[in-house]
Amino acid sequence: MLGTRDPLFLTGVSLSPDWPVYEESLIKLSVYDVKDKSHQTSSFLGSASFSVADLLKSKDQQLSLSLRTADDSAAVGTVVVCRLKMGEIEDGEVDHIAADTHQKCTLVCESGTTNDKDNGPLMNAVFKNPVCKVYRFQTVDSKLMLVREQMAECTLSFSIPMQLLGLFIQEDSCRIQDLNDLGELSPHWDNLRRDVITRYSQLIKTYQDTLAELEKLTGPAFKPSCSKAQKYLEFIPINLHTQRMRVTCPRKTDSFYDVITVGAPAAHFQGFKNGGLQKLLSRYEAEKKSYSTAYQCIYYSPENTAKAREILSTVAQLQPLICGLADRLLLATQQRSSHTLRDALKSLAEKTEQFVHALKDELVKSALLALHAARPGYVSKSQMSSQPEAHSTPTQNQSQILNPNQTPEPDAVVCNNVAGSQSPPKRENPPPPKRQDIPHHKEYDEEEWDRVWANVAKSLNCVIAMVDRLQEQDNNKQESTPDQALADVITSHNPATDWRDQLSPLVVALKDCVSEVAERASKSMTFVLLQKASCSTPYGLQLQQRRDTVFSQALAALACGFVMRLYAGIEDKGFLRQLHSVGVVAQFESLLSTYSEEIGMLEDMEVGISDLQRVTFRITEAASDDPTNLQPTVTGRRDHYTVEVPLPLQAFQTLPDELRQGKLLQVIPVLFNVGINEQQTIAERFGDISLQERINQRNFDILEAYYKSLSTKVPLECLPCFQTQADVKELLETLGQNVVTKKRKNVEILWLAGAICRRLNGIRFTSCKSAKDRTSMSVTLEQCALLRDEHQLHKDYFVRALDCMRSSRLAQGEGAQWDDPEAGSVANHKPASRHFYPIALLLVSSHLLVVWLILSLVFLLAKYQ
Repeated sequence: MLGTRDPLFLTGVSLSPDWPVYEESLIKLSVYDVKDKSHQTSSFLGSASFSVADLLKSKDQQLSLSLRTADDSAAVGTVVVCRLKMGEIEDGEVDHIAADTHQKCTLVCESGTTNDKDNGPLMNAVFKNPVCKVYRFQTVDSKLMLVREQMAECTLSFSIPMQLLGLFIQEDSCRIQDLNDLGELSPHWDNLRRDVITRYSQLIKTYQDTLAELEKLTGPAFKPSCSKAQKYLEFIPINLHTQRMRVTCPRKTDSFYDVITVGAPAAHFQGFKNGGLQKLLSRYEAEKKSYSTAYQCIYYSPENTAKAREILSTVAQLQPLICGLADRLLLATQQRSSHTLRDALKSLAEKTEQFVHALKDELVKSALLALHAARPGYVSKSQMSSQPEAHSTPTQNQSQILNPNQTPEPDAVVCNNVAGSQSPPKRENPPPPKRQDIPHHKEYDEEEWDRVWANVAKSLNCVIAMVDRLQEQDNNKQESTPDQALADVITSHNPATDWRDQLSPLVVALKDCVSEVAERASKSMTFVLLQKASCSTPYGLQLQQRRDTVFSQALAALACGFVMRLYAGIEDKGFLRQLHSVGVVAQFESLLSTYSEEIGMLEDMEVGISDLQRVTFRITEAASDDPTNLQPTVTGRRDHYTVEVPLPLQAFQTLPDELRQGKLLQVIPVLFNVGINEQQTIAERFGDISLQERINQRNFDILEAYYKSLSTKVPLECLPCFQTQADVKELLETLGQNVVTKKRKNVEILWLAGAICRRLNGIRFTSCKSAKDRTSMSVTLEQCALLRDEHQLHKDYFVRALDCMRSSRLAQGEGAQWDDPEAGSVANHKPASRHFYPIALLLVSSHLLVVWLILSLVFLLAKYQ
């Protein structure tokens, strides 16, 4: 201890079960006086020895040893050795504290061992390299609580992004194939298609190179903050770790609190000079209409583009499923079982009706018209025609093609179908096309799609009618006499035909109709996406890559949190019921400022967390208990991903039926941000914090809607119990008031959001720029608050416990950001960086800013001259 001549030190040593320690083993303690910690210079003070048997047989298992010099000539101090169990504390095992030593200090024990409760085979499959620390704190009733902190790395930091990269490559490769399958197009559209394919190929090549580099990596299962701007690591989350605090108190069951710490999902490699995703996407959508005019393509709104992706996904999912159900129906006819036949028919009818309903959209019809107008043969026909409409303006003719007999939609800006290169013309208006270049909508039969689409429903009705007829004939045969049965056979439509032979032609017709509709719908939606890609330019491709990068980091963190929460609640029936009924909330706590580059990081994070709404989870049965078979896997496309979490057979069988049947599980992501560092002070005084206010308000609405859904579908008994009696509804009301209140560094928003998340069985995440200083301040403060509120931590030990936990977490750089005077922190630390001290004085007056700038300039000139 600095500044004292009578220091009191406290440390701990854990003895691993793997070490050969017996009662007769001797342990020697050596004490050194460290002169210079940076240069590791020290001098020997003294040593003491004892045997394990002496410690175990001593009163209260405590020894008081005298430190002796090297020549054993003098005593230089005293060492008190105590035995501390690393496991549970049994009732009555911990008595009142009697020694002054214990009242002055908190026990800190570095532990290399792990706890079976937190490190079973299931946990060890995903979470690696745990680091443990054990504390002993005094409660208000003068008892001792044992607090165990464990931090671990997660294998999903790399496995999830690598799987996503493979899916990105696969999806973009399929997109190229779909574009090639559009068939022959007019020269203008064909040039645009070639340009889009070239861009997709470049993106695929970039992702393939990144994936190849990631596959070569070995070592830790996390990306350190010093590597956040490396190109091949841009898809990996920064410092993704799990933090678990397990508390053991006398005569109480163990409690544990989990939080995931991760750097803010952001594209650090691409930088933030032009802002983050939120600003870039808004600017891009605003400029896309002018791009569509320049590239002479059709503009579709973001809603229509998203709908096109959804239709493509639905067609890709339902078409093979319908074909498989149709084959299953034919197989059921061979068994001649009415019950099996009815079940197969019901499944086929449901999926077919879902397929028909998904394609009953005007977007498909208008896109088919536009695709027809892009065919070279369509232009040649218009050259031969001489319609009065040919003298109208280009925009009017193309609008008629997309939506005949109606005015164009306000969000559909349409340009001419002109043969030429893909290069955009200059800003001036393009010359009007020639008469023969203007297509005519009358040459396309608008009712053709309606007939093809309706044939699917008609074919399904024929299949249903034939099944009803076959079952009716079978029932009549069983009830009638032999003579009557013979007469029925003679008068039947096809007396010599088996059930399968009668049903097979109708099933084949249904499959053909579904295939034809699927092919046309896929081509039309691919044409819609071609327009979007044509208007994108390379700038749009960079946006897609940036969004993929941020989403990859966010999904890795979410998958880590979901797996940890599932493992912790595998035996909690209430949590499992909540999981399959309404899903689970994932609350991201962000400590980024709304100043300088961190604005771009926050904009990236906002979009990345919002994109997690497209993710669902499914619990599956693992093929074996091998760790490689317990790794989560990702499937899907950019519009929707599913993360499958395998469980061992024994754990899987204990789940509710809904989970064992593979029900998709929803995760509701919410983000709350409050900047807490010195840069946030500048932003609040001179900048703009509207981004933070909008994020908090929007996500509060999402959280409130989730609680309303939860309270109507799940009994409140399923939620965990806490010592503090604050109701979730009351906490939500208080949070809503704080969100709209204009208050600087209102960390109450984060505390309330975290408390609500824990009471809703949610998943907690804490982030800052690199998940180091500010994050550690938040986590330790929350942990000490939980010890105080839920486990009666003595008030005199609160700051001491906070200092104790932070002593091993604080790194060089930013100081204790949570201890900003304006943040209302309880600790006494001050910011360590001297760089911002002059800035704080400048907040008094803008005149001082000018004076400070002049003085700084004079100082720099004098220094370097």
